[in-house]
Amino acid sequence: MILQKIKSINGKDEYVLLPMPVYHALKEQIEHELAAYETGYGDDQKYVPFVLEDYVDNPVVLARIKAGITQEELANRLGVSQAYISQTERRSHVTNKLLERVRIALKETA
Repeated sequence: MILQKIKSINGKDEYVLLPMPVYHALKEQIEHELAAYETGYGDDQKYVPFVLEDYVDNPVVLARIKAGITQEELANRLGVSQAYISQTERRSHVTNKLLERVRIALKETA
């Protein structure tokens, strides 16, 4: 039998899909382990803090989210459309000139 594994964002095995007969056979043990995991008493449980940079690559998105503003608010500060900000945030490369404009816009109205 081959079990399907689901990987985390870091590429490590995080979950596994079990056939129902296997689950039913192990149900009590699984529920015990889950209860320990959820209450923080499991030996293997580790707290993994959420780091925004692990999920967001675009520096404009990062700056905007950290400033706590919407695309529309950033657009207004830069004097551009919200659609332009949306397009910029989807790019894999952002120019230093634009990054500097964003930094200035976020500082001026902060």
